[in-house]
Amino acid sequence: MGDLFEAVPNFSEGRDQEVVEALAQEARSVAGVVLLDYSADVDHHRSVFTLMGTGPQLIEALIKMTTVAVEKIDLNQHQGEHPRMGALDVCPFIPLGQTSMDQACRMAEALAERLAADFDLPVMLYGEAASQPSRNRVADIRRGGFEGLADKLADPAWQVDYGPQAPHPSAGMTAVGARPAMVAFNVNLDTNRLDVAQAIAKKVRGSSGGFPACQALGMALTDRDLVQVSMNILDLDSLPLYRILETVRMEAARYGVAVLETELVGLAPAQALYDSAAYYLQLADFDPQGQVLEEELRQAKAD
Repeated sequence: MGDLFEAVPNFSEGRDQEVVEALAQEARSVAGVVLLDYSADVDHHRSVFTLMGTGPQLIEALIKMTTVAVEKIDLNQHQGEHPRMGALDVCPFIPLGQTSMDQACRMAEALAERLAADFDLPVMLYGEAASQPSRNRVADIRRGGFEGLADKLADPAWQVDYGPQAPHPSAGMTAVGARPAMVAFNVNLDTNRLDVAQAIAKKVRGSSGGFPACQALGMALTDRDLVQVSMNILDLDSLPLYRILETVRMEAARYGVAVLETELVGLAPAQALYDSAAYYLQLADFDPQGQVLEEELRQAKAD
């Protein structure tokens, strides 16, 4: 087997289930690529897919998915809670196993080159693949959204890495990058007060003085008359899920608001869930390898 990667393409469609299923079907259609997970959110108007495969097969699957996205998604008609700039908004590569981050960066460059050539899409590289430090964060690249792209790309500081120096008329622009594994973790609050969610997001996110490993936005879930603190946790060693949840819970209590529920978007490492289980159950010296039945069975099968 060749070098193994995870890819997590985010598409700006969360309401038309036919389009979401068409994207999933394209991912499944390529031999050697495994569609591990996908979900769509109506309020965010966004779908997130998790694919695993080797280099050439993964690129092929992503190009097939983007073909559907460019044909079916028109950002001129798109309104959702999640910030967006492209039909294929963002696609990071995560190295798996012995695959290196440098190899993930090369994958990002290969996909960016194909997106520009095949779809006439402007593409910027981010994360570990960023061509300059100011583009490390997707949020900085995306700031201004689809509607502000023309003005942004007219600025010499925002020269694209691949493709035309102008947005695609309906599919916008795409950010492609490389990064370590992270967890998309949302906390839904039992209130419809957007100001509360936004205040908590500002308190916990690294860019405004909170946890360096946390990216956060406060969003309204109008379909459910709730608000959400939507987060990406970039380093689970420094910021385990239970710590960010308890911090959000504590901040919400200042406003007399309770946590209703939490959500995982996509996949999370098992250790992140084990750590939270050990914390809330107050387990002393918890060892998943010796105390979780499924781990023991997996080891027995391997032996």
